[in-house]
Amino acid sequence: MKKLYQCTLAIAIVYALATSVSPLALAQKANLKGGPLKEKDWLVNPKEGHLNENHAANKNWITKWYGPEGNYENNGTFQVSGKIDLIDEGTNGKLTQPELSTVAGLKKTQTIKMAWDKKHGGTREWTVFELDPAVQDNMNRDGPADNIDTYVMCVVAAPKDMKAVMSPAHDDHAQIWINGDKWYNNTAWTGAAQEVDYNIEIDLQKGANVVLYRCGESGGAAYINLHFDDNTHRVCKIYPDKSKDQKSFFSEVAGILPVEPRGKATTTWADLKRNE
Repeated sequence: MKKLYQCTLAIAIVYALATSVSPLALAQKANLKGGPLKEKDWLVNPKEGHLNENHAANKNWITKWYGPEGNYENNGTFQVSGKIDLIDEGTNGKLTQPELSTVAGLKKTQTIKMAWDKKHGGTREWTVFELDPAVQDNMNRDGPADNIDTYVMCVVAAPKDMKAVMSPAHDDHAQIWINGDKWYNNTAWTGAAQEVDYNIEIDLQKGANVVLYRCGESGGAAYINLHFDDNTHRVCKIYPDKSKDQKSFFSEVAGILPVEPRGKATTTWADLKRNE
């Protein structure tokens, strides 16, 4: 009887440990691989089954972002707006969504405003803002609650070329570009502000990686959240960090954004300043 009790106790302990760490363990495992998406699949939803993982306990949720200070409004529902490049629309062709997710496109935001017409929110400056991952309406930003599109950006500074896993939560239509390539498209909401359906394996290059994350929403909850796997957050630096506006953001990333000087070699703003 004693042996049976000990065996039962051991099984119970193992089960408790397994269930207590499962959300974190699962968060590191990609269930969506093979990207980036081919152009013909840019608006195709993932074929793999979604996970419904609760990541509320994850400490890596990104809270600070760079992007237009307000949303695209009156989008006609995300089913309509999701097919339209709203960056192209707002810059009169000077920028596109894929280009904005590159270093060159990011730099252009210093001189190009997002000029949507008044019906769709009007002119938006580029700035740094914070979103609370636990709030199911964090996309609203003091504007309309429904029929909106939100764009957020961050720069991931990687120490080397590496694989990473990104975990988005969104309501509704999410699209994510990195370094000019589209890695994720999903029109289905994830169920909760910190619930993840897909852990997506991505490629990061050494140095600056520009992430552009868009979410279109029609009605009800409206959230846009993202975190990476533990190792990526441990070895990479993610910006914005301490910056609060556009000027301080570009000061923050000055040392990692590559530039093309008149010579052949690619360097960084910091390298150029040292050589002045």
